[in-house]
Amino acid sequence: MSEQETNLSPTRPYLARAIYEWICDNNLTPYLLVDATQPNTMVPEQFIQDGQIVLNIVPHAVHQLHMSNDAITFSARFGGVSRDIYVPLYAVLGIYARENGQGLFFDPNEYENVQIQQDDLKSEPEQNQEQPKKKPSLRLLD
Repeated sequence: MSEQETNLSPTRPYLARAIYEWICDNNLTPYLLVDATQPNTMVPEQFIQDGQIVLNIVPHAVHQLHMSNDAITFSARFGGVSRDIYVPLYAVLGIYARENGQGLFFDPNEYENVQIQQDDLKSEPEQNQEQPKKKPSLRLLD
């Protein structure tokens, strides 16, 4: 493998944004499948099943959706209570349309050579709950 290939960033954030846009352009409902057991993942614990959670991220159901190269963040109502959601990209297992299941599921090994630096975390804590103070910064291992 060449030096340039080992320093490439993961494709997951780019593909997730593209699939999200495609789903919305086709008037379908985007669902985000998340591995809730991954570090720094902030999702409503009461909706986690078998270590995973499915989040409806249709534009009219979420507020301030932001899909960066490091994480997907937004706020949404769960059981009538507004919650801030933080999903690191390494915790995203897939994004697909509720209506037909079409979308993309990611290679779980894509981030195995990426080191999560705990001291670079920068997220805001949720109200009345202790949460990680920072977002993860990802760096490829040599």
